[in-house]
This record gives sequence, C-alpha cells and structure tokens, in this order.
Amino acid sequence: MSDCNYHIIEEVYGCKVSRESSSIVTLEGIRQRIQPRAIDAHKGTFGHALLIAGQRRMAGAAILSARAALRSGTGLLTVHTPTFNTPIIQGTVPEAIISEDCSEWMFTCPPELHKYNAIAIGPGLGTDEATSSAVGDVLRETGTPIVIDADALNIIGRHRELMKFIPKDSIITPHPRELQRVAGEDFPIHQRLAKAIQLAQEHHIYIVVKGAFTAIVTPKGSVHFNPTGNPGMATAGCGDVLTGIMVALLAQKYTPEDACIIGVYAHGLAGDLARQDVGTMGLVASDIVDHLPQAWAYLCSERPENPMKCC
Repeated sequence: MSDCNYHIIEEVYGCKVSRESSSIVTLEGIRQRIQPRAIDAHKGTFGHALLIAGQRRMAGAAILSARAALRSGTGLLTVHTPTFNTPIIQGTVPEAIISEDCSEWMFTCPPELHKYNAIAIGPGLGTDEATSSAVGDVLRETGTPIVIDADALNIIGRHRELMKFIPKDSIITPHPRELQRVAGEDFPIHQRLAKAIQLAQEHHIYIVVKGAFTAIVTPKGSVHFNPTGNPGMATAGCGDVLTGIMVALLAQKYTPEDACIIGVYAHGLAGDLARQDVGTMGLVASDIVDHLPQAWAYLCSERPENPMKCC
C-alpha cells in the first residue's frame, strides 16, 4: 500500500503511525492465511464454538452473533443464554445448540467451558451484578484465548480487577468508548491507538479497535490496519457479527492473530457487498451476515472473480 493510505489512516486516528511496526492488510495476505479444507473433513474437524450472549430483550444480539459464527465455518455452535431466549433463538437459528442458563432473564451461571474449542462472551449480555460475577467466573475458569465484546467489556470496565484474569492471547473488540472504560480513563480520542498498544502489551492480548480502518493491535505492539468496510456499518449489531466471525475462526484453530486479521477483513468485505445491494443508509447488521457466504467464497478463491462491481 502507498504512503497515501497511511496519510488517510493518520487523519482518521489523529496521530502519527509508525511504518516500521504497522501494516495495511491486503487481499493477498488474507488468502495466504486462510487454511484449505480437507476433502474428508467433517463437522468435528472445524471445532465447537461457545457463544455466551443475550439477556431478556436482547436475544437479537445472540442471534446475529450466532448466525455469523455459523456462516464463518465453525463445525458446531452452542449458544448459552437465559431460558427466556431459547424458543426465540431456536426458531431463528436452527443450526445452533442451546445451553440454558440457570436464570430465565440473564446470564448467571457458566456452562462447562472445557468442552469447547473457542469461547466468545458479551453480545447483549447486560451488566447486572449477577452477570458481572458470572463473567468473572468465565475469565477465571478458562485457560484458553477467548473473544470478549460488548457488555462483557463494559463489565470489565466497571470491575477493572478482572483485567488480570483475561487469558493471554485473548481478543477484545472495543469501540472507542469501550476502550476508555477498559483502560479506566477518559483519554482524548486521538490517543486511542497509543492506549490500545499499551493495554495489549501490558495484558498480552489482541485489541481490535473498531471504526474506520479498524486497527488490530497485537501483544507485541504491532498494528494491522484493515481497509475493508464502510460507514453503513455504523449501526447496531455489527459488532455482534464480528464477534461471531472471530469465535468461529478460533474454533477452527486459527491463531488469535489470524482470527483477528481474517475476521475483520471478511466482516468489512461482507459489509461492502451489502452496501452494493442495499446502499449505505439502509444497511443493517443482518445484511452483513447474509453477505458472508459471498465474502468467504471470494476470499477462499472458490469464486475468484471480484464481487465488488465498482472495482
């Protein structure tokens, strides 16, 4: 990529960006990271993902994330959710397995975590104290990297002592305000990249700083900037979709870094394809899910022609 792209990124982030410790993701780089699927593969080959999501009145977040995970190649998906949500999710995502919480209304008791290849927590979860306690239990009990988003991040922001329990190489996906909460300070927005680098190195985690040219910050302090996506994706539920994509990739044994880089690129590409069909103003999160198969087919070279009509 040319320096001119870096100039745009620096305008977006409001700060200078080191060329030595950063890169801009490319289509060729994504295709090199994607693993081919064996002809004799079965659903067990591609892992079992667990999604902990949805309180009462927020089943939609769980549904969006679940649909995205299933459209991103995980072999099996279990959604742990309050009993109130069971008929809603089973009626809209029939491919998902349901794990019912002890509570009818909110997340209060984690399932057996060791059974799963990858875990994501946060979409539509709520921040009730019982839920906060259960989120802490998940962080303490799991020893493998997990995807942490939405209300799980807000809970960590309120209970910052939980930061030390986040498993190494986990992925957090904050928008700028959530990043401030996790960092425990209201820093100026132009400092968000520097703060993300500091947190990633301090806690040995990956941080996906969502927004235009989403930044993927690694535990070593390097940054990958994503070029896909558009302003139509600034709408409710798009982050839930990204969480589903990344937990699906982790379940398929992609490294956390590859799950971030591939997942963010595919998410943005699906959003760009959706914008071609529905425009910017009318784009909603479910449009992104609907265009994931087309995005993956292109990235996996199953349909090598460029799906972007404008390119």
